[in-house]
Amino acid sequence: MRPFTYQRASTPAEAAIAAARAPNAKFIAGGTNLLDLMKLQIETPVHLIDINGLALDQITQTADGGLRIGALVRNTDLAADARVRRDYPLLSRALVAGASGQLRNKATTAGNLLQRTRCPYFYDTNMPCNKRAPGSGCSAIGGFSRSLAVIGGSDACIATHPSDMAVAMRALDASVSTIGADGKSRVIPIADFHRLPGNTPHLENALLPGELITDVTLPKPVGGAQLYHKVRDRASYAFALVSVAAIVQKDGSGRVALGGVAPRPWRVEAADAQMPHGAAAVSSRLLAGAAPTADNAYKIKLAERTLDAVITEARS
Repeated sequence: MRPFTYQRASTPAEAAIAAARAPNAKFIAGGTNLLDLMKLQIETPVHLIDINGLALDQITQTADGGLRIGALVRNTDLAADARVRRDYPLLSRALVAGASGQLRNKATTAGNLLQRTRCPYFYDTNMPCNKRAPGSGCSAIGGFSRSLAVIGGSDACIATHPSDMAVAMRALDASVSTIGADGKSRVIPIADFHRLPGNTPHLENALLPGELITDVTLPKPVGGAQLYHKVRDRASYAFALVSVAAIVQKDGSGRVALGGVAPRPWRVEAADAQMPHGAAAVSSRLLAGAAPTADNAYKIKLAERTLDAVITEARS
C-alpha cells in the first residue's frame, strides 16, 4: 500500500471541496471495496477523506411518501428497516443476497453503488485492463470471460457491475443526490448514474471530480409482487452470474432489471412494456443486441429461464 494523507470531513461541502483540491483523492466510509483495491495498488489515492462523521446515516420519509436513504446508511440497517421490508421488499432481498453479514454491517449505500468490477483481469495487475489502465487493452476479450458481460459491453471492456443493490434500485427508479465542490446539489436518475464502457471504461459513473453522494431517494411505493433472484456459483458470498429484480402488478404489468450480465444494472423500458405478454416477450426485448462470448453464452438462456421463473412465482 502506498503512502497517503488522511482527513476527517465535518460537512458534505467540506468533503467535496477537499476531494476537488487533492488530485486522486478518494472518499472512504466502510472501505469494503476501496481498501482491498489499495492493497493491490489498483487504487492509489494520495489523499483519503473520511466521511463517516457526516450526518448521512438516516432513512427518512419524503413528502410524496417515498424514502430518502442517507449515503452512509449501512446495508444491514437498510435491509432491516421496517419501511423498506414492507414497501420495497425487492431492495431488502437484494441487499441480503449481496454479501456476508460482516460486510453488510460496514458497507454503505453510496459505496455499494460505486463498487468496482470483479472482473479477474481488473484484479490481476500483470494483465492489460482498460478499466484499470486506460488504453492498455482488454484481456477479457479473447480470455476467460465466463462471468462477464453479454450485453452493453464494447471493444474496450466486457466487465460487469457487481452490485445487487443497484439492480434493485434500477427497478425501483431511484435517484441519486449529490453535492459538488462548488456547493451545488444535483439529482441523477439511477438510469443515468452508471455509464456503459464505450471507449472509456475507466469512467464508470456520472459523478464529477470531487462530487459526493449525499443520499439515494426511492419514489413512493408501487406495490405489486417484488422479487429478487440471484443465480451464483455458490450459495453465499458470491457475485451474480445472473440476477433478476422484478416488480409484477396484478394486471400483469411491471418492471424488470438484470444483474450479472452488463457493465451496469440492465433495464430496458421497452421490455417492461412486454410484461403482460410473458417472460419470452420480455427477454426478447431485454436481451436484444446481446453479444456473448463462447465462455458466457450460457448466460442468455440462464437469464431467460430465471426471468421466467421469477415472473411465474410473482404471478402465483
